[in-house]
Amino acid sequence: MTAVPATASALSLEPHPEGGWFKRVWTGTVPVDTPGGTRPAATCIHYLLPPGERSAWHVVTSDELWLWHGPGTLTLSLGGNGDQPADAVETVTLGPDLAAGHRPMAVVPAGVWQAADLAGHTEALVSCVVSPGFDFADWALAEPT
Repeated sequence: MTAVPATASALSLEPHPEGGWFKRVWTGTVPVDTPGGTRPAATCIHYLLPPGERSAWHVVTSDELWLWHGPGTLTLSLGGNGDQPADAVETVTLGPDLAAGHRPMAVVPAGVWQAADLAGHTEALVSCVVSPGFDFADWALAEPT
């Protein structure tokens, strides 16, 4: 059993199947029709990545907006839109040092593989807004290699 990080406990976060900790904090009230069924127009989670954990390669059928809260920095890797992720085609570091190229937010387009790792040794908290809203039926982990 993994020890629950203090931030995860304070925010009532649960383990995420891809790694890290999460909790849905908002669900839009407007429904939209998608190929996968009716979804809310958007959803938002808090997502915590503590030291020693990573967000494994996964794909979502909706656009996803990552919003950095800190304190640590996080590297978001994008692996293309094939059947499985390619080696990181693009990386974005979410963090506070704009002069060093950090960004306070990043967009992962629908259907693009993504993974995240800490860029240092300090946990990172982000919010992820998904539109159309997230449903696990619209999400997949990469096959192990």
